[in-house]
Amino acid sequence: MRKVAAVLLVLLLTGLLGGCAGKNPEGENRAIVVGFSQLGAESSWRIANTRSVEEAAKKHGFGLMMENANQKQEKQIDAIRSFIAYQVDVIVFSPIVETGWDNVLREAAQAGIPVILVDRMIESGEEGLYTAYVGADFYAEGVRAGEYLIRKADAEGLEHVRIAEMSGTPDSTPMRDRQRGFRDAIAGDPRFEIIDSISGDFLRSKGEECMTALLRKYGPDGIDVVYSHNDSMMLGALDVLEREGIVPAKDIMLISVDGEKEAVDALKAGRLNCVVQCTPDLGDEVMRLVRDLKAGKEIPRVTHPEEGAFCDLDDLTDPRVEGF
Repeated sequence: MRKVAAVLLVLLLTGLLGGCAGKNPEGENRAIVVGFSQLGAESSWRIANTRSVEEAAKKHGFGLMMENANQKQEKQIDAIRSFIAYQVDVIVFSPIVETGWDNVLREAAQAGIPVILVDRMIESGEEGLYTAYVGADFYAEGVRAGEYLIRKADAEGLEHVRIAEMSGTPDSTPMRDRQRGFRDAIAGDPRFEIIDSISGDFLRSKGEECMTALLRKYGPDGIDVVYSHNDSMMLGALDVLEREGIVPAKDIMLISVDGEKEAVDALKAGRLNCVVQCTPDLGDEVMRLVRDLKAGKEIPRVTHPEEGAFCDLDDLTDPRVEGF
């Protein structure tokens, strides 16, 4: 029994010490620890975004606990709970979908741990579940895509434009806002007709499936424009079009969002018409907010990076037209 009691005592002490890891009761300088839950690695954008957060944490001298949810919300919730148990200083995460976070974020608030959303937003009727958001204005990205289409239709004298939309993960912030922004931009213009909207979940493989299904349903002559919510889906669609002998960016106009290098290269080669920029380089701004939070400073609730769009109506020799 004495051996069992000794083992239990060691385990208890270890647990207590582990629970205080990174917490200095004397208030001396110590490394800030950030818990980061990434939603997956489904695209070059997501991989670049993860790298940005990792490099920024290292640059600022912060400890980083990172968990990849592999597109599963329950894994993100488990990761956030593990960060709470570890008593990290700040929780950063990219929510897969907008809803279903209230309980776990309430737990973070009760533990006194601030939460920063990166890249995607949440929807909740409860105030104060997160401290700040860092990421693109997805609505503005959709508007830029629609504005390009209007310019292109004007330049070419198009009178009836049939649009097929490849949308992202259902109920995610970029899917909802890129769709809403695009539709608002072209609303009221009788030249434009959205004939279909099909979800490709932001995946290249599903972009191929979507394009195959759209061609089967409408034929190459029944679609004038494909608007994709991200480059990965568009690149998958591009593979299908070229296999079918359809000349991309000429037989069918192609508009995409993100700015991956492969997509920008395709644009410069005349295989895409427009790429709306969405930068993945959010890590440095996130870590600056973490630093300011821990210093007791007030931080902005919402931070959007500066972004633009590249298209065949503009000068593509500009050195700023680069992909990530």
